[in-house]
Amino acid sequence: MQILSTAIADIVLLAPAVYRDDRGYFLESYNRRTLASLGIQIDFSQDSASFSRRGTLRGLHFQKGEHAQTKLVRAVCGRILDVALDIRAGSPTFGQYVAAELSDENNLQMYIPKGFAHGFAVLSEIAHVAYKTDAYYAPESEGAINATDPDLAIDWQLGGTVCLQSGKDRAASSWQHYCQAPAFHYEGARK
Repeated sequence: MQILSTAIADIVLLAPAVYRDDRGYFLESYNRRTLASLGIQIDFSQDSASFSRRGTLRGLHFQKGEHAQTKLVRAVCGRILDVALDIRAGSPTFGQYVAAELSDENNLQMYIPKGFAHGFAVLSEIAHVAYKTDAYYAPESEGAINATDPDLAIDWQLGGTVCLQSGKDRAASSWQHYCQAPAFHYEGARK
């Protein structure tokens, strides 16, 4: 497994070794020892999955307080634009985001630590997305920022595709509203 750096040091892409033959391929998507050797010490507690169709936009989601989550995200089937937005007040990259295409062809995964909001747009006909998190889902700690907020100016690469969002995501807080009472404060870069 290789770590690929991004414009925000705390967000990394993981590229697993893929072993191909006439039958298809094999890859190891997660190995605690391998990640630890790469400097990522994490103890995941929950796996979740979503199935979505083209044009679906999920996010930007986070959990706050003691239920804050680190995530490892991958597209098991299909192609998504995965986005992590820095929501840590005082961070040198506060309000900036990393966007990367994750697919069943490139097998990339995005590592997203606590203090980032996460979302994705489905670019293929369908997508199966798998998430590992280090904290259990806690609805009372949920937070969301509207993924289409013009202040964020995220290009979701949906072109003319109709954007499918849940009512909850459409009604999520604006970036300016979040900035008035941020849920996270910068404590330094990942070591």
